[in-house]
Amino acid sequence: MTTLQVALSGREYPIFIDDQLDPVQCLIPYVAGKQVMLVSNVTVAPLYLALYHEALVRGGKQVASCILPDGERYKTHESLNTIYDALLSAGFNRDCTIVALGGGVIGDMAGFAAATYQRGVAFIQIPTTLLAQVDSSVGGKTGINHPLGKNMIGAFKQPRAVLASMNHLSTLPPRELSAGLAEVIKYALIRDEAFLVWLETHMESLSGGDSVLLAEAVARSCAHKAAIVAADEEERGERALLNLGHTFGHVIETYMGYGEWLHGEAVAAGTMLAADLSRRLGWISAADQQRIADILKRAGLPVLGPSIPVNEALKLMGHDKKVLAGKLRFILLKGVGQGVIASDIPDELLAETLRAGLSGPGRPEECSSKPFNSAAMNPLTGDTEYGS
Repeated sequence: MTTLQVALSGREYPIFIDDQLDPVQCLIPYVAGKQVMLVSNVTVAPLYLALYHEALVRGGKQVASCILPDGERYKTHESLNTIYDALLSAGFNRDCTIVALGGGVIGDMAGFAAATYQRGVAFIQIPTTLLAQVDSSVGGKTGINHPLGKNMIGAFKQPRAVLASMNHLSTLPPRELSAGLAEVIKYALIRDEAFLVWLETHMESLSGGDSVLLAEAVARSCAHKAAIVAADEEERGERALLNLGHTFGHVIETYMGYGEWLHGEAVAAGTMLAADLSRRLGWISAADQQRIADILKRAGLPVLGPSIPVNEALKLMGHDKKVLAGKLRFILLKGVGQGVIASDIPDELLAETLRAGLSGPGRPEECSSKPFNSAAMNPLTGDTEYGS
């Protein structure tokens, strides 16, 4: 078993990573009080709920469960109220613990419930998707969606522990596994080119579900996130780098309707948009952009977003959480493995990137086979535009 520590100001918590984690060893010691609410969804609960329910009961806990519908479109106030209803109906007090058993949607909603129920109760993450294991379960961001923007309502709530068990990934559909790889690739692009080389070497095995390689990918990704979160818990600086591809990706998710594109699929297309804008600024080469496109395609991910009018994309980007003092901040690349926070991007370059990258079919699987083409000449460098 690999154990990483997320070290915060005055406290820390473990991330346990193994092929199959023992809930008696890794879960029960981190439960506060006797009352435990297991929050899951209709897809995950039949697979794994009984395992954790039985372990908690054997550990002397009073256990109840709240089972929600499955999907991003249910990440709403209504679902959040369902969790509150379950807690209140069970008579749970401020000493209870909420355990999130599921993907990123369940983790975000259960965490937000934990941050707000009786002004805050204990929280544990058991992520069952690759995307949640390497991203949303670590770092304490929780929340729900709003029709005008993704994750616009939420709170920071750090878990007491994160349990990343590779055997949970064995039941993931290939599309969900690919979506998680988008976030793994992100870490390599923003701060670790050597990790990108490793991913390029092993991508087919990772996409095929090799549990040993997936455990290493999760550990390396979580180590990066733990270091960034420790330095900037509430995203006032460096932590924003974790949003590579997200500003553009959230436009896709919001415009197309939550759940039509998986989060990782939208992030992959958004990462290509960020790479294209970085190249237009002269910060990366066409060869770098091609390299990014190649690794995303090998992971089974789209490199082109659906057709969205530029004015609509800009309007949605204006609601993004990364707007600061009226300026939209972008996470771009000064090189492969070197993410940067940028603002004051020339309007014409941004518009060109949006026209090039948000021009595909509506379905992500159709966009996976389409090239990212830029037709114009880069006005800053004079280079012929990239086309894959």
